[in-house]
This record gives sequence, C-alpha cells and structure tokens, in this order.
Amino acid sequence: MRLFLKLFLSHLLVALLALVLLLLLAEAFAPAFYRGHVERMYHALAMMGGGMMAEALRQDLEKGLRSTLTAALLSALPLSALGALLTALFASLRLYRTARILAEGSRRMAQGEYGIRLPLLERDELGELALHFNRLAEALEKVERTRAELIGTVAHELRTPLAALQGYAEGLMDGVLSKEKAAEGILREVKAMRRLVEDLSLVSRVEAKAVEIRPRPLDPKGLLEEALARFQSAFQAKGVALSLEAQDPLPQVWADEERVLQVLANLLTNALRHTPQGGEVRLRAFRQGEAVAFEVADTGPGIPEEHLPHIFERFYRVDKARSRKEGGSGVGLTVAKGLVEAMGGRIFVESQVGQGSRFTFTLPLYKGLTSQG
Repeated sequence: MRLFLKLFLSHLLVALLALVLLLLLAEAFAPAFYRGHVERMYHALAMMGGGMMAEALRQDLEKGLRSTLTAALLSALPLSALGALLTALFASLRLYRTARILAEGSRRMAQGEYGIRLPLLERDELGELALHFNRLAEALEKVERTRAELIGTVAHELRTPLAALQGYAEGLMDGVLSKEKAAEGILREVKAMRRLVEDLSLVSRVEAKAVEIRPRPLDPKGLLEEALARFQSAFQAKGVALSLEAQDPLPQVWADEERVLQVLANLLTNALRHTPQGGEVRLRAFRQGEAVAFEVADTGPGIPEEHLPHIFERFYRVDKARSRKEGGSGVGLTVAKGLVEAMGGRIFVESQVGQGSRFTFTLPLYKGLTSQG
C-alpha cells in the first residue's frame, strides 16, 4: 500500500504540474491571440459608430475566454486524478508482484535455501534483476556445496591419522607397543596432519589470490635442473627414470623461482606417485609463442577422459584409495594451477588410459623491466 500511495502521489503531482503549465501557457498566449481579432472587430465597429458597444464586446470576450479556460482546466482535474490513480495502480501492481517475489526469494535464501530460482516475469530491468538474483543464488549454492564438501573431505582426511593416533595410544597403554615404537608412529601421523593443514592453508590462499608472487628473470633450463636435483633420489629409490630435455637456448621467463619450483614439485610428486616401477618421467621445456612451456610427462596408467575436466579441482582424486595410501592430500594440482595463473601462465593436462599423462604449464617471457611495469 505504501508503494501504491507513493506512485499515486507522484503521478498526481506530474498531472497537476502539467495542468498548471497548460494554464500558464493559455493565459500567456490565448488572450493575445483573441485580442488581435477583437481589436479588428473593435475598429470596424468604431468606424461604424459603435465604439461603446465594441469596448463592451471586447471585455466580454476576454472574460468569457478566461472563464472557459479555467472551467476546462478545473474540469480536467478529476480526470487527471483518475488517470494518475489508474497508472499508479498498474505500475504498483506490476512492481508489487516482482517485489514480493524478490522478497520471498531473499527470505528463503537467508534461511539457507540456495536452490531457489525466481521466474523471469518481465523482459526489462525487473527481469534483469531477477536474472541477477538467480545468478547470485547459483553462486551461493556452489559456495555452500563446496563448503560442505570441504568439511566432509577434511573430516575424512583426519579420520585416518586420528584413528592411528588412537591405536598407538591404546597400544602404549596396554603395553603392546614400546614407547619408542608408539612415539615413532604418533610423530608420523602428526606430521601427516600438519601437512594436511599446511596444504589446506596454501590452497585457500591460492584460491583467494592472496599468495605473494615475487617475479624476476629466470632461466627455464636452470629451473628444471634444480627440480631434477631435488627429486632424482626419490625417483631412483622407486625405480622410475627421470630425464630432462630443454631447447637451447631458451629465453628467460618472468616468474617467482620458489613458486615455479613448487609447481614442478607438485607435478613431479604426482607423476612419481602414479608411475609404476620401471616407468619413466620426462621433464621438458620449450618455446611456445610469447611464453615458455614446461612439461612433466609420465608413463603411468593415464587418466580416464571423464576425469580430465575435474583434475585441478580441490580434493578431486581419480583413485581416492591409492592417493590416501601414498599420502596425497588432493590439493597439489589445485595449488599448481593457482600458482601458475598467479604468475600469468596457464596449465592443462593431456592423458590417455594406458599411455600416461602429460601436464604442461606456461610462463610469460621476460621482456625487460619497462614492459613488466
């Protein structure tokens, strides 16, 4: 009702202003128009000897004109009020319907019903408002779904080390395990929990784009050699060959050395985890347009095609049981993607079942301090 009253008063005010303006214009132009005709009649009558009659006629005509205009405008007031009432009623009903739908949708969304969607009643700004409301609801629903999945995943990840800690504690209390053996197991599980917490903290900062990036000119081949040196012993211990191939010479890239090595470490760890003994992992770097591409290719089992669009999603695993067994937290590829994009590059994966996987990421070329800003 308040909306209707506001609309009615606004429409009525517009109608009254229009009437007042029309009255002023009529008072300004109509008498002068008629006065010219009356003057000609007056002079004609005066020449015929009827001066007094002509003056009386002129005054009567002007008075009649003013009274007629005033009566006509006053008569139009009720019609203006009725028109304002009808237009306000139509507009208020239209707005009221959309406002009630939005209010009901907002109320239900505030209660946690993020699956609600509004019907698109109009094809104007009101319909656009409903469309944006639906997009907001969709985004909130996705955030809520991610939050629920995150809580469930964290709870699931913590369940295994907590159960192990409980087992070690009970074994120590029952005298089944020695203090040294129990302490060793407890320390191992605590380290696993700490690693999970650190991974969660890092992936949250990466997704919030809050990771500090300190770029500088870097040699691509030097980065691969550093990664090779760090992982060579781990690959040898599992019996997996690790090789390096780089174009020579390669232009420098503009990136953060620590973050690039972190991306390579995540990709190499992932490759080592999924490549069986006797397999091979290849490190490559080559020029690709205005960037340098870094490639980590393995001879593992490969990734089924239906999993490829989700491979960089947080906690997504193709083989969950094996990943947990070998200590993966499920966020390494998510972190790698976030870091690469923060440095101005992109990352993607190609894979075929039975033929291995190939992860490739690009970094922009170093073009001098002036062009880097």
